Amino acid sequence: MSDQSVKSVKKVPIGQKIAFGLGMLANQMFPAMIGIFTVVLVEKLGFSGLLLGLTYFIPKFYDALFDLIMGYVSDNTKSKWGRRRQYVLAGAIILGISFALMWQLYAENGVTYNFWYFLIVSLIFYSGLTIFSIPYVAMGYEMSDDFHERTNIMATSQLIGQLAWVVAPWFWVIMADQSLFPSSDVAVRTLAVYVAIGCAILAAIPAFFIPSKSTLNENYSPIDLKGILGSFGEIKEGLKASIEIKPFRKICIATFLIFNAFQTTAGFSYFIIKYYLFKGNEEGFGLWPTLFGSVGAIITTIVVIPIVARMSKIMGKKKAFLVSQGISIVGYILLYLLFVPGKPYLFLFALPFFSFGIGSLFTLMMSMTSDVIDIDELNTGKRREGSLGAIYWWMVKFGTAVAGLLSGLILSLVAFQSNAATQTDETMFWLRIFFVGIPILGTLTAIWTMKNYDVDEAKAREVRDLLEKRKAPKPSGYGANNVLEGMNLGGLSRLQLQQKFSQYYFPTFDYTNDEGIKTEFSTVFKAGMSGICFSVFTEKQFPGDFITEEQIRKRLEVLKPHTQWIRVFSSTHGHENIPKIAKEMGFKVLMGAWIGKDETENQQEIQSLIQLIKEGNVDIAAVGNEVLFRGDQKEETLLGYIQHVKNQTLNVPVTYIDVYYEIINHPKLVAASDKILINCYPFWEGSSIDHAGMYLQEMYHQTQKIAGGKEIIIAETGWPSKGEEVQNAKPSSENLMRYYIEAQKWTSKEQINLFYFSSFDESWKIHYEGWAGTSWGLWDANENFKF
Repeated sequence: MSDQSVKSVKKVPIGQKIAFGLGMLANQMFPAMIGIFTVVLVEKLGFSGLLLGLTYFIPKFYDALFDLIMGYVSDNTKSKWGRRRQYVLAGAIILGISFALMWQLYAENGVTYNFWYFLIVSLIFYSGLTIFSIPYVAMGYEMSDDFHERTNIMATSQLIGQLAWVVAPWFWVIMADQSLFPSSDVAVRTLAVYVAIGCAILAAIPAFFIPSKSTLNENYSPIDLKGILGSFGEIKEGLKASIEIKPFRKICIATFLIFNAFQTTAGFSYFIIKYYLFKGNEEGFGLWPTLFGSVGAIITTIVVIPIVARMSKIMGKKKAFLVSQGISIVGYILLYLLFVPGKPYLFLFALPFFSFGIGSLFTLMMSMTSDVIDIDELNTGKRREGSLGAIYWWMVKFGTAVAGLLSGLILSLVAFQSNAATQTDETMFWLRIFFVGIPILGTLTAIWTMKNYDVDEAKAREVRDLLEKRKAPKPSGYGANNVLEGMNLGGLSRLQLQQKFSQYYFPTFDYTNDEGIKTEFSTVFKAGMSGICFSVFTEKQFPGDFITEEQIRKRLEVLKPHTQWIRVFSSTHGHENIPKIAKEMGFKVLMGAWIGKDETENQQEIQSLIQLIKEGNVDIAAVGNEVLFRGDQKEETLLGYIQHVKNQTLNVPVTYIDVYYEIINHPKLVAASDKILINCYPFWEGSSIDHAGMYLQEMYHQTQKIAGGKEIIIAETGWPSKGEEVQNAKPSSENLMRYYIEAQKWTSKEQINLFYFSSFDESWKIHYEGWAGTSWGLWDANENFKF
């Protein structure tokens, strides 16, 4: 378990919100200007619909794939500047330089040359965009853990970011002003340089003004070439884990549908205004495409985003989303009706309704994603803002790539003619149908997708509370009972330890070399073990789920060559079938009755255990496991349960199992037990692996003093292969193998029975012990041997 507490952040300083918002302004200004300048590719440089679609699709598809790698790199960066800031700055510089170069296009170079030049520089630009945007977005997710403050942060950023869509359309007016530039292609070549410089400065601001803590001492995966190449497996696992989170899946699908349906047809507004409202007449036309974009963005900034943020607090994020998108559908219908030739001003009345679509989308969805990141941490034990942000924006960017390709195909499908003075009535009819029909269809499907979204404020706070509890120090237990406290072990070499503590057994093997550990582990493992804890729950099962005979047999077949004994923790919900099957396969069985707080369930467990003993399928009966450690029952209640089982059965040892010091501190339970069974975890006491073998032996020796000559069995001990560190205890595959070797060699020499914990990894423990809780198995959750 992690011993770091998390400080809940309620309010983020307004300066940091503005700094984040200025980054969003750059993040939106670049694509907004690409949309404005792209008109030149069609009207001045002769790009066909297909070439235009390819210039959208190829770079954005590449960008979407690169996002996943960048998310991994950002999440695992060790730096005194933290995980994000240096990438934001580097990305800002690359964006500025490449954007300026991307638009240095000349008609005399020909369509083919211009296409390839634009495409290649676009790939560099989108590389910079990924390097900037993935860490930048993750910064926003990290800024607060408060349900409503997250919406405030995203609303502020969207308010500032929307200025891009207010400003960008006015460049059409500037480009058309022949007193400034002789032609629009000349205008684009010049303006691109100024836009690049301004946006690069804006993009760099979050790197300087949003604080982050050093990550130099964090236990992250490596990001060298070997680590990055090896990261694809982790990325695959991350994708799987993220997609399995149903609310996150809904967020991604809904965003994909709404944003990319909008993107597919957004550029058509320019052509509809020019060729439908003005019939290709340049006179008087120039201002109206600008007003369409600018007025819509102003309404979004001043009206929609504040209203949506308020709606979110009053009715919740999901309802605010559904209502906002419903309003946007009304806006699209009005746009179709109010595009009236000769009366261009009429479409302005549709813009307040239309603006609710995109205006609410990212304000709410980015806030929802922050909530889902908490759920992901609860499920995986990791904070993966970069990875989940990358997955979310991968959906957006991949969809944008598809949208760009579809835009070109639709223009070809409706027979739109580049460089033509006018378009046919049939072309404009179908262009208008696509302009409103595709977004309406996408929005309706997104509403249907989100109707059962279930992460409300109560659930989000519940998840935060669970994370706080998991990350807080253990209030009592293993870490509070350091049996070797005061023995001054720090800094001693293994030889010095052997000399100072000659009463302990020190197995001899090459523990300094990974290959030496693996070789020794293989030898010791092949020799077999006296017993193992049988973890029967599969990947998606939890305690209380019914265990099938099929899964019991499958897993016992895996264990059969390696051990004589298995330990079972419960006698109900299908576990009662384990002893009979195990006996058929030649195992001896330490059978437990799980004792908790519910008296009815306790009695069911005890009666089932008694029946199993009478059937002759139990070799040792354990009435309860770590009940005192958890505080579920008092000692007197446990003594009564033990005596009840003894009264009902004969010739089978009956005992109770708990952490070693609870046994030491309860002599009545020692007297009532036929054998003394103890759980020993040097890991949870924060022992380094160098001292872990000594810890285990001392736990046993301390128990020996009060055992009264009764046999002592180590009912649980082990080491996790991954997870959070506990003081000096570090999870790793090498440390697990090393601890296994020491424990098995010592108990074999001393003829002590030991049940190793555990057989198979158990994913359900993520909710109680973090990532470490899922990785104690010698086999993974799919019965594959891990070593």
